[in-house]
Amino acid sequence: MKTLSELTDPVYRTRNSFNAYERFWLKWMNDKRDLPFIRLLTVIHLTVIPAAILLFTPLLTGWTWWAVAVPYFYVAQFYFKGRFGLMFHCLCHRKTFRPAYQQAAHTYITWVLCPLFGHAPEGYFSHHMGMHHVENNNEHDDSSTMNYQRDSLLSFFAYFFNFIFTGVKDTFQYLTKRNRRKLARRLSFGEITYLVFCVLMCFVNLKATLVVFIVPLVFARFVMMLGNWTQHSFIDRTDPEDLYTNSINCINTQYNHICWNDGYHIIHHLRPGLHYTEMPGEFMKRKDEFASRKAIVFDGIHYLHIFIYLMTKQYNKLADNLVNINNMFESREQAIALMKERTRRIIKFPVTEVSHRKQVSLIEGGRI
Repeated sequence: MKTLSELTDPVYRTRNSFNAYERFWLKWMNDKRDLPFIRLLTVIHLTVIPAAILLFTPLLTGWTWWAVAVPYFYVAQFYFKGRFGLMFHCLCHRKTFRPAYQQAAHTYITWVLCPLFGHAPEGYFSHHMGMHHVENNNEHDDSSTMNYQRDSLLSFFAYFFNFIFTGVKDTFQYLTKRNRRKLARRLSFGEITYLVFCVLMCFVNLKATLVVFIVPLVFARFVMMLGNWTQHSFIDRTDPEDLYTNSINCINTQYNHICWNDGYHIIHHLRPGLHYTEMPGEFMKRKDEFASRKAIVFDGIHYLHIFIYLMTKQYNKLADNLVNINNMFESREQAIALMKERTRRIIKFPVTEVSHRKQVSLIEGGRI
């Protein structure tokens, strides 16, 4: 296990001067700390968009088409996908642009850029803001991990395919039942429009449509489900609603530098609107609370490492990177036992006196 050391994750450094490019964008922006988003969007417009358009033109045929398609897919879906997706996540939680420009900018990013990285328009926002942050991975969250054994590859694929085939429907029903009809309409309109668009584009250029739009959609949903699974793999079954113990933090990892401190997932659920550069400081302010609840924090590894270690049940490697804040664990064995306990499947029954007694009995007996 590790002790809590000095954080190396990105924070905002005050600047006294900006170049002409930055000064131009600052006129439109709500927060100068978001200039890295503008730089990322600029690079995407100079690389990904022109290459995607080129794949649909008759200028490339035969091997030359594949010579562009293969590096395009790698760059768009492996290099930029995480950066863009987590940037869009930040944009959903905070207004990056001034009020006069915010809606237009958000609509453009949602409908023009998001599809290039596998996000159907309006789907991510409706699910993430309308349900996930309302329910916080509890039983009414249709992407909840609670009902699955979270160190089982079989359970993960059951989770993934359930979301692929029923996720949109379940989210729509959730939003409708809770009278969030505007979000429900946005979700359904975005998904249907994207489906129709992809079908029509298949008649224009099938290969390009598969590479630019369809395969990235399936890949994006796999990546998002893998991320959510890992972020919510360790849950205290005695209090699943405790935000400190139904998620994790990953600190001091390069992933936080390219994906906007996404590793601070406990902090994000505690304060969803907090700017990503403030998360390391917020974590240090709350470290005593993390310790008192035995919150899971890993140092030096990110979600993909954790997913692999869970699927292969290498709890020893998880323990190697677990942060023992304020010596909250008496031993390595105690830490491993707690992690194993928090990955166990949680089944919740209707809340009645009889079922509550039955559930408590099953939990205490170790049967669920």
